[in-house]
Amino acid sequence: MELERTLLSAFPIVLLIWMMTKKRALPSHIALPITALLVGLIQLFYFQSAGRLMGANVISGVLSVLTPISIIAGAILLNRVLAISGAEKVIGRWLDSISTNAVAQLMIIGWAFAFMLEGASGFGTPAAIAAPMLVGLGFAPLNVAIFALIMNSVPVSFGAVGTPIWFGLEALNLSPEQLLSVSSQTALINLFAALVVPILALKFVVNWHLIRRNIVFILLSILSCTLPYYVLANWNYEFPSLIGGAIGLMLSIVFAKADIGLNAAEHDLPKGVRVPFREVFTAVLPLVLLIVILIVTRISQLGIKGLLTNPQAWLGMDVGASHLGVSQSLVISFENILSTSVSWSYKTLYVPALIPFMLVVLVSIPLLKMTGRQVKEAFSETGRRVRLPFVSLAGALVMVNLMMLGGENSPIFLIANAFADATGSSWSLFAALLGALGSFFSGSATVSNLTFGGIQQSIAEQVGLSTTLILALQSAGAAMGNMVCINNIIAVSTILGISNKEGFIIKKTIIPMMAYAVIAALVGIVLASGGI
Repeated sequence: MELERTLLSAFPIVLLIWMMTKKRALPSHIALPITALLVGLIQLFYFQSAGRLMGANVISGVLSVLTPISIIAGAILLNRVLAISGAEKVIGRWLDSISTNAVAQLMIIGWAFAFMLEGASGFGTPAAIAAPMLVGLGFAPLNVAIFALIMNSVPVSFGAVGTPIWFGLEALNLSPEQLLSVSSQTALINLFAALVVPILALKFVVNWHLIRRNIVFILLSILSCTLPYYVLANWNYEFPSLIGGAIGLMLSIVFAKADIGLNAAEHDLPKGVRVPFREVFTAVLPLVLLIVILIVTRISQLGIKGLLTNPQAWLGMDVGASHLGVSQSLVISFENILSTSVSWSYKTLYVPALIPFMLVVLVSIPLLKMTGRQVKEAFSETGRRVRLPFVSLAGALVMVNLMMLGGENSPIFLIANAFADATGSSWSLFAALLGALGSFFSGSATVSNLTFGGIQQSIAEQVGLSTTLILALQSAGAAMGNMVCINNIIAVSTILGISNKEGFIIKKTIIPMMAYAVIAALVGIVLASGGI
């Protein structure tokens, strides 16, 4: 009986993986809703869950999409504004002019600049901006695609202002201290992986000879991003990639201009045209404003965070036994949905959609002298791009909510129990791979954490492992899974005009991903033993 329940609980997940990895794979916006429906049917007819409670969780899951989708929309909108206005090209020309050393260009644009972009917006933005810049410098498109996918891994755990951490693990009811512990350990795992991963990525674009002769600069550029990234992750899980990338970008530029760690004889790219300071300043000002506003609104001591999250009621109305309310800081809440204990809330001013993304966009429109036609184009493109992610996220969130119904008899608990029995205390060796699997089929580290976070938590509790360590491995694994994610591969290939090379790219990127997994497992063992 127990085996039957476990197999039936795992069946939707296995089906989901098959649907998204078979020869004619289904996209996530189809596969995830199908899986959510199947989980609902199993809960209703096999586990005999209460229909009202299931309905409340479905409503909560769909409403919860508003948080990540509004962030995605804001990120895409800002990206489109920079691209359509021409600011993106100015930034590209400026970065081109910094150094004529191939390794320096690859690390500045493909590592540090992409690192910062991932922290600010995520959701494919780094590849969309950085990869075309590198192709414009003369690097082969297919090699750049592989390089960009591998590089866009370490910062992903804290991408889009930390969304994979604070939203992806939200359903687990972790304390603030536990969430910071997950943040710190995730950053430490990624810090060690970063000493290897960028070097493996460079090998797909330049030869080992160039890498060896410029290894000092490479390591300086890596550490310029990852050391502040790790330090920040110990007290905040929103800024590590954003601020770490910004610091790393500035330091990498300084090192490149001074030829620190670079082989002076290997300046083999054409010298870029010097871009006037005023043009550069205007083009990067939106990104600077984004970073400044995020910092100001996230530091509690400045008082603004409290104003944006004030829970004191302003408006409210009863909807049957449920209560719909709006606080003085426009926090929208829906409590006791369908007369159950299920609730939902959305922090309108604190979720980084209106502030800072929309605010920065509104400032950027006159700053970058955009025409009405350009503004309309930016908004319409954003609308088109968020439709399918909305459906994918809705499917994922509803599926996760339904999988967690039933306490110790829930499908997630039964799956976790099976993994725990099979691996015991050795689960820490495999935890990161489960996170990578989630990103592989869903296209998102956030969705991976949403999907498998509960399973990881249950396994850790059952085998006596540190919950925060296992969740950190899940988070790091979700980041490394970006390398082989089908959605990301298709996106960067489309941007660079590459056709029918998805299988070839996966065969190449899976090698550094497995190296990442080995490093994560080793660091996990050391952390579990108290060695760090």
